[in-house]
Amino acid sequence: MNASPIDWASWSAPTHATLMFVVRDGEILLIEKKRGLGAGKINGPGGKIDPGETPLECAVRETEEELHIHVKRPRKMGELHFAMSDVPDILCHVYLAHDFDGRPTETDEAKPLWCRIDDIPYDRMWSDDIHWLPLMLDRRTFLGRFVFDGEEVGWFEMEKDVFWKSEG
Repeated sequence: MNASPIDWASWSAPTHATLMFVVRDGEILLIEKKRGLGAGKINGPGGKIDPGETPLECAVRETEEELHIHVKRPRKMGELHFAMSDVPDILCHVYLAHDFDGRPTETDEAKPLWCRIDDIPYDRMWSDDIHWLPLMLDRRTFLGRFVFDGEEVGWFEMEKDVFWKSEG
């Protein structure tokens, strides 16, 4: 792969966000996003971190707001660094949980979608997901760096088996 077009050592994202994925009984809980960045795409619930909020608190809150469920014992699996061409750059913290309370419910923001792990609709997702979601599903941690040209990945690199400090 070509050299990175970004100096990642000095890169800083103005936007910090989260994604939460729930995997249970061979299925993954995804959402069809109804509004905002990525509207119409399939993704995990998530959103921007509020001032004073930790990434974990944000991931739990966004999942509750978008699906009306409370995840149990989420674990940080990765970080995604996005250099974007159309919107400000984003640093995204990715979490995985295997249990939750409540029933996934459609909201104004998201429609829940259970998919078999072997039938994930990557063609309806962001183009970076194919590079890191399989790692997460294999319970491997990661750091992904992506340079986007519009909605497509123009360049990327992945670090696997990264150590993430526990958030509690």
